[in-house]
Amino acid sequence: MSKNELRRYIILSVIFAVFSVIAFAAPFNKNAVFWISYLFGVIAIVFQVYVLKISFADGAETKSKFYGFPIARVGVMYMIAQLVISLIGMIAAPYIKTWIAVVINILPAALAVIGTVAADAAREEVERQEVKIKKDTTNMRSLQAACSALVSICEDGSLKKKLQDLTEEFKYSDPVSSDATIQHEYDLLNEMEKLKKYLTEKNSSEAEKSCLKITAQLKERNVLCARNK
Repeated sequence: MSKNELRRYIILSVIFAVFSVIAFAAPFNKNAVFWISYLFGVIAIVFQVYVLKISFADGAETKSKFYGFPIARVGVMYMIAQLVISLIGMIAAPYIKTWIAVVINILPAALAVIGTVAADAAREEVERQEVKIKKDTTNMRSLQAACSALVSICEDGSLKKKLQDLTEEFKYSDPVSSDATIQHEYDLLNEMEKLKKYLTEKNSSEAEKSCLKITAQLKERNVLCARNK
């Protein structure tokens, strides 16, 4: 058990102990309404074990834990509201019908379950979109890095300047790939390999032609990006 889990269990245990002491030490009428109110109060406390587990799962990355706060907030708000409702129900136990107590207590529980599921689903969707965006930008980031690396191995002053300008064009191009641009990015990568070969062989003439070709391909790729927005 991690320290964070231990802290959660200690806090929930204290809340449970205080709630139980109040419930049984006070001279409440121990009828069916009392026990319904007490039971739903206990359920609200125990429910936090699950809520906090999925909100701040140990081993999850920091960003995922941050996205877990809305889930935890739903759980905590439910627990606070339910404990208040339970105490009111215990106090008013002699005057409330059993079916009314069931309805009053079950509604917050249902809303809490729905809210928790919805908040967890929203977090999963946000994380899925972030992974997709990260994956979709990999091609262009790799091409930019590759072009920047070519600058360092280029010995021709004029060509080096063109490569530096090309690196800037990669830097300010739309980084997100799509089905329409993926083939162009593969072509850019292949041409970049040829350019690297020409630079290694000190073939400035072919290297300059390759650089111009890459520039044209990049512009065509960026036009496609704009059209598919």
